[in-house]
Amino acid sequence: KMASTAAGKQRIPKVAKVKNKAPAEVQITAEQLLREAKERELELLPPPPKQKITDEEELNDYKLRKRKAFEDNIRKNRTVISNWIKYAQWEESLKEIQRARSIYERALDVDHRNITLWLKYAEMEMKSRQVNHARNIWDRAITILPRVNQFWYKYTYMEEMLGNVAGCRQVFERWMEWEPDEQAWHSYINFELRYKEVDKARTIYERYILLLNWIKYARFEEKHGYVAHSRKVYERAVEFFGEEHMEENLFVAFARFEEIQKEFERVRVIYKYALDRIPKHQAQELFKNYTMFEKKFGDRRGIEDVIVSKRRFQYEEEVKANPHNYDAWFDYLRLVESDADPDTVREVYERAIANIPPIQEKRHWRRYIYLWINYGLYEELEVKDPERTRQVYQACLDLIPHKKFTFAKIWLLYAQFEIRQKNLQGARKVMVRLSKRAMTAVLWKSYIDFEIEQEEFENTRNLYKRLLQRTQHVKVWISYAKFELSIDTADRLQKCRQIYEEANKGMRSCEEKEERLMLLESWKDFEMEFGSDSTRERVRKLLPEKVKKRRKLTAEDGSDAGWEEYYDYIFPEDAANQPNLKLLAMAKMWKRQQATDVGDKPQDKSLGAEESALPASSESATPPENHNNSDRNTETETEQEKTYDDQDDNDSSSSSESDSEEDDGAEKKEKGREGSEEDKD
Repeated sequence: KMASTAAGKQRIPKVAKVKNKAPAEVQITAEQLLREAKERELELLPPPPKQKITDEEELNDYKLRKRKAFEDNIRKNRTVISNWIKYAQWEESLKEIQRARSIYERALDVDHRNITLWLKYAEMEMKSRQVNHARNIWDRAITILPRVNQFWYKYTYMEEMLGNVAGCRQVFERWMEWEPDEQAWHSYINFELRYKEVDKARTIYERYILLLNWIKYARFEEKHGYVAHSRKVYERAVEFFGEEHMEENLFVAFARFEEIQKEFERVRVIYKYALDRIPKHQAQELFKNYTMFEKKFGDRRGIEDVIVSKRRFQYEEEVKANPHNYDAWFDYLRLVESDADPDTVREVYERAIANIPPIQEKRHWRRYIYLWINYGLYEELEVKDPERTRQVYQACLDLIPHKKFTFAKIWLLYAQFEIRQKNLQGARKVMVRLSKRAMTAVLWKSYIDFEIEQEEFENTRNLYKRLLQRTQHVKVWISYAKFELSIDTADRLQKCRQIYEEANKGMRSCEEKEERLMLLESWKDFEMEFGSDSTRERVRKLLPEKVKKRRKLTAEDGSDAGWEEYYDYIFPEDAANQPNLKLLAMAKMWKRQQATDVGDKPQDKSLGAEESALPASSESATPPENHNNSDRNTETETEQEKTYDDQDDNDSSSSSESDSEEDDGAEKKEKGREGSEEDKD
């Protein structure tokens, strides 16, 4: 049977089927198995038997076997430095120093940049008291790897332990030539101090002063009682860093040094100097120490100075973040005027007025011009320096672009200042210059108001006509119309309406469309209050269409800068805008017709098809010349506003007219908001 089994098929043992696959009630983890094995000491092996060598022959045999094993390991992988170190340490344990030295040299041929190898080699020589060999190894190590500080530390320590102070100093000197880190210099300084060589330590500080911590140098002088030298070091440090690279910790240490010396005024000067020049986010510790100092040694005035300094920090950060934030400049100037000397106040004023508005529009200059006004008043009333006040006013007038706009207030203040200085000739010159530029409108207005008060209405009309020959400003026309409306006569409405008509004709060539729109809005308000349906309709047809356009922007170098959206106004009376208005009107008519056709579309499909083709034919019938009036790079998008046509639309329904009136009212409110800023001037 066994033979047949061996010759035939091998029998496979049957595997018992698991009937119950549910987890066992008691689970055994790997941690439990390991813990039980340790408790039962199942894995503890008996120590190997100790070999006792009784004669020299056995010792030589043992050495031969160990050396062969080490050499075999080295031959397998020469780059594993740990095998070399174990080999050399074994030879060292047998007092075979020469053999160990040979092994280290062989290992250095394999990897001469291995730090551990050099350290073990040098330590072996030092243990065996082979001083010259150890010096040789350290010299070789610091020559090959001069940036490894551990070699230098070990080398200097060895020389100092041997009592070779001169040799140790020589090693330090070699080390310092490589300009190591700060700790290396301090080790050299501490070495000299251990032998009471203070002058040599000071010399080392001086050599490393550009890289060394100035604070430690000053504290070194202070520690040895050289207070004057310590103060001089701090002063040299402040001068060295300058105002561009000021160190907060340096000023804190300097102030604490002076505080220890009871020089409290010096401390205040140091803190104030630093706080005026270091940014706020970099001077938190400085301000904290200044506050603590004033609480300990200061009075009420000193604490107030701290608060003022904090507020100055805040204002400095605000004006640095946004130099054109004139409100922040006003707050800053009020603060310095209440607490600072005139030179500091002038400096802040000069910094403030240097931020000229980037756009030459009067609304952007209104807040800025008050900086000059306050500057002049400060020089006159606080400093009482008439010459500087005169220079401030003159510089302001030279800066204002009078050809575009001016400020009568600054002229009048300048003239009044000259009068207060008993300089009537100077005041007269200012007024003469003012009458040639900015005072013209003020004089005309005063003259007109005077004639109205005297009820000389005909003279007033003549003044308005003469003024309109000089300027066609919209405010003059509106003022003229309101003047006629204010006279209690029978034909006042007709005269007022006539002035609006003349103004509308005269401003057709005006490039400022907003001013023309302002006139029509004023005329519309007049008709809404005093006019009839026909006159209201007349003004309604004159109102422009507000459209949104896009234009292509070009950078200074001629490259494409993208597109910009802006609003434009199309006036029905302008002949060039007629095709655009017709196109907009046709589009709106087609939209209304489409809405009407939607209800009738199921009745006749063929009719609906014909009507659906109507918009395309209408657009194709529009001549291409209609689009030549706008820029090629301009795209027009009509908002949900009223489209006005210059022809009567008999087909428009009453509902559409009411919608148009509501749109007119919304547009009027919008224009009123836009024009409110100009009305305030």
